[in-house]
Amino acid sequence: MPHGPVVDALLDRGFAVHAINPKQLDRLRDRFSVAGAKDDRRDAYVSAAGLRTDRHLFRRLQLADPRLVELREWSRLAEELQKERVRLGNRLHHQLWRYYPQMLELADDTAASWFLDLWTLAPTPAKAKHLRRTTIEQLLKRYRIRRIDAETVLRILRQPAIKVADGVAEAASVHIRSLIARLRVVNHELREAARKLDELCAALSERSATAEQSGERRDVEILKSMPGIGRINLATLLAEASGPLGRRDYQALRTLSGVAPVTRRSGKSHIVVRRYAAHVRLRDAVYHCARVAIQHDPKSRTRYGALRQRGHSHGRAIRGVADRLLALACILLERQTLFDPDLGKTVAA
Repeated sequence: MPHGPVVDALLDRGFAVHAINPKQLDRLRDRFSVAGAKDDRRDAYVSAAGLRTDRHLFRRLQLADPRLVELREWSRLAEELQKERVRLGNRLHHQLWRYYPQMLELADDTAASWFLDLWTLAPTPAKAKHLRRTTIEQLLKRYRIRRIDAETVLRILRQPAIKVADGVAEAASVHIRSLIARLRVVNHELREAARKLDELCAALSERSATAEQSGERRDVEILKSMPGIGRINLATLLAEASGPLGRRDYQALRTLSGVAPVTRRSGKSHIVVRRYAAHVRLRDAVYHCARVAIQHDPKSRTRYGALRQRGHSHGRAIRGVADRLLALACILLERQTLFDPDLGKTVAA
């Protein structure tokens, strides 16, 4: 395992620690016993013998930068909070659909803070009839909502209410009140996580700028200059792929992110399938990098269109774009150059 208290303790005391995939270790075990025998002593011997003869299969673990350890934790926490926000928002949507469907026309994001405050002001269609225009204007101004005005909000909320059984509106309101209390906490924690990610990325960027003055690398600025990489994707790349990025290991990056396909060739049979054994968070980050790059980078858009014309699916074309971006990132990091989004070429850093 590449993590855990035992691994941390060994690294702190200067031991050389190597990690290997359990499937690979299982295949190494067959070299010593084809009968399927397994015990701890045999596994220890197989691991030691494999490290001696097949060291390229093992991954040497290094002490991570404390900032990267903290960044990894905040990045994972932000993802967990975002998933919790989506779950609570979906449940809020369902409860509003039961008795107050006209309110759902106001926003696609039912977990937004302004939407929660609006429901607090008018939790039922009956109370919406007594809502004042100035109150709505103050709410929209406080949250800087400009795509909709107070008149539109009042008109939508005062639409004829659907008929429901007695007690349904009261019961749904009780449930929504509990959901809103939890959503307010999640929204606050998510904003705090976003602020912390910005601080840590900025600290790493400042450290890179200091390193540049001494002739060392400044990888953070280079990655930030690439198309499709924002706050969340940058934090995920730095936290989950710091080792391959530091080594400029293109093959490791495309394998960990699931971009590299799996080829199965035997005789006349030749099948290329998608790689499912990948780092889930890194795979999602690289996917979204490529998806956003298609919208803003002409070369990525051209690459995507060419793959689609060849008959590839959307997912396969996205992975092709991601593969190109990973290769480009390794080249930029090796040359210590920034990506120029306007000219579509690299410039001296």
